[in-house]
Amino acid sequence: MADDATFDASPDVLTATSAGRLRSIIERLERLDEDREAIMADMKEVFAEAKGEGYDVKTMRKVLRLRKQDRAKRQEEEAILDLYLSALGEA
Repeated sequence: MADDATFDASPDVLTATSAGRLRSIIERLERLDEDREAIMADMKEVFAEAKGEGYDVKTMRKVLRLRKQDRAKRQEEEAILDLYLSALGEA
């Protein structure tokens, strides 16, 4: 059976302070989204430049991902990968 309670979506529900705070948060998120889009465009340019110079972009992305990881964690994952490949006769 449906609940008879209704949600009041009128702007009067928020106080002026909470409405102002909500607006501030939304505007900050919008600016951050714009910044992220600009950064992604810059990264695309740099990858295109690297590709133009003969670098393998896929490998560069992998290097970036690996450099973010903790060295010990990365070494552990590499050891497990080597073990699995060896077990399959691939190494």
